[in-house]
Amino acid sequence: MLIFVIRVLYFLVCAGALATYIRQDTFDLPYYAALLLWIGLLAVTQLFTLIDVLIKRKRIEVLSSIYFGLLVGALLSYLLIQALEPVRQQLKSLNVTADATGSGLNVMFLIELLTPLILSYVSISFLLQTKDDFRFVIPYVEFSRELKGGRPLVLDSSALIDGRIADVAETQIISSQLIVPSFILKEVQDIADSNDKNRRVRGRRGLDVLDKLQKSAHAEVTVYRGTNLERMELTNDQRLVELASELGGGIVTNDFNLNKVAALQGVAAINLNDVSNALKPRFVPGDMLKTKITKEGETPGQGVGFLDDGTMVVCEQAAELIGKEIDLTVTSVLQNSAGRMIFGRQSDTDSVSS
Repeated sequence: MLIFVIRVLYFLVCAGALATYIRQDTFDLPYYAALLLWIGLLAVTQLFTLIDVLIKRKRIEVLSSIYFGLLVGALLSYLLIQALEPVRQQLKSLNVTADATGSGLNVMFLIELLTPLILSYVSISFLLQTKDDFRFVIPYVEFSRELKGGRPLVLDSSALIDGRIADVAETQIISSQLIVPSFILKEVQDIADSNDKNRRVRGRRGLDVLDKLQKSAHAEVTVYRGTNLERMELTNDQRLVELASELGGGIVTNDFNLNKVAALQGVAAINLNDVSNALKPRFVPGDMLKTKITKEGETPGQGVGFLDDGTMVVCEQAAELIGKEIDLTVTSVLQNSAGRMIFGRQSDTDSVSS
């Protein structure tokens, strides 16, 4: 709504300014000629509004590169022309034939004409090709993606269908933008429309997970449509790797092969299965551990100890062993947002030591 108001104000200001300009005494034009001139100039001003509407995605680093490239090119060309000014003055003062002097001045004029064009192009090209490697120390203007926060994460169809990415996002551990390419969304939709019941259920689950992510207050999800990769003869895995490389981000997947392909091409890949394995409890039922009982538990007969990382260990029938180190067998592990608790029983009463 705000951008619409700005465009309307821009139109009104342009219309008023051009009308005032044409009505000056210097323009002695008939009414219809003045009206046609006003319409023509107004159309020129609104051409930029049309371009703005047609270009949906604007990249601040691209615009900044062009802007600063023009500034640097203009500055360098100005300095070069100033350095050549003594040569121009010397040519004018030489007591030589008019043809020779004219030829020299023509060469100087050609240099002054081409210098801004060439240096502006070189500066813009250089900044566009190196915008991810450095930044200008100017408030709010950064070229490097790494300096603007976490790298975007591109989701593949297996990550959406799996569903755990939505639970991970709810923990607020992901600060990066989550990107779902349009070709991945189409793949999930095709699975949801499949004649096979199992595939149809999986596809609809993927769409539900995407809907949950988009409604989440803790995740920034974008369906990325600004890509020409769909027109290329590539598999979706290849498109994912290319897009992640283009955006300077990583891939979130459950596909082991995609994980390997991305790693070989230098693209970071997060496998949700690896994340799940990394977050598994250090102890599972049946494991043995050693701990020192430090206090009584809430239930009569329980003894409580702590591991080095602060994990609470509750041992049955160990209330009388306070101050002693015992061996116990893990019976269960309780994991929640408050932390982890390990429950166990004394494995061998003869192993108690002071």
